Amino acid sequence: MDIEFLEPAVEEFREAISFYNSQNFGLGHEFAEEVKKATDRILQYPEAWFQISRSVRRCPVNRFPFAVLYQMRKESLLIVGIMHLHREPDSWKDRLAGQ
Repeated sequence: MDIEFLEPAVEEFREAISFYNSQNFGLGHEFAEEVKKATDRILQYPEAWFQISRSVRRCPVNRFPFAVLYQMRKESLLIVGIMHLHREPDSWKDRLAGQ
């Protein structure tokens, strides 16, 4: 199954990696690995995670205060956001307009 990222999700992911690498070299790469593990869990159990809207679910990222927001499509997994759980929790809602 293909994994697609909305552009804002890519930016959030890059910013989080940069932030964690600036705190401790290599920590950003550990964060990226945990996001990868979360996407693997999503692909294995797409319906297991908390539904935050009619079509979007939230899978927590281990070790970090982030979650992967996603939408299952017929042939792909759409990553809507890599959301920090303590900041602007509704920032992702406009992203699916026209998708």
